[in-house]
Amino acid sequence: MNNSQNNYFIEGERVYLREVRVSDVNDAYYGWINDGEVNRYLESRFFPQSKEQLVQFVERYRNDENHTFFAIILKDEHRHIGNVKLGPINWIHRLSDIGIIIGEKDCWGKHYASEALHLIVKYAFNKLNLHKITAGCVSSNVSAIKAFQRSGFEVEGIRKQHAFVDGRYENVTLLGIIKSDEHGT
Repeated sequence: MNNSQNNYFIEGERVYLREVRVSDVNDAYYGWINDGEVNRYLESRFFPQSKEQLVQFVERYRNDENHTFFAIILKDEHRHIGNVKLGPINWIHRLSDIGIIIGEKDCWGKHYASEALHLIVKYAFNKLNLHKITAGCVSSNVSAIKAFQRSGFEVEGIRKQHAFVDGRYENVTLLGIIKSDEHGT
């Protein structure tokens, strides 16, 4: 199944989602990925990322039918503030994992992640016909867990000492959301 997303916009109240473009790999994006505070909970934090590696990452997901990769854009400024990615998508079981980053620190705590998650969930359920979306967050990343919960995700479990963060092992909170009438279907 090809879910081409060229020039596709998913519009919310304060943000919209569109495909991540190679042109998005600029100094700001490069800065997010290599900022220890921004990438604290990302797997990419273990290795510095070059702009060339980021371009390869974007290109890899542009036409991958098993991933959907969107930029989170502030509507009023048309400013790229983060990304949200579904994938890999399991088309047989109709489920996917999700990841999100708000890279612009001045946008933290303003519920942009919750809005973007709400938009991508509606897209996943209504356009991609997925049944379930899952996520995993380091349990000390309370802001991310709350953003997922504000978007309808429920805590499904805890993986004990499952991630190495700041020199110690931490638990990972597993979250999920299942398609239902209350999610815009």
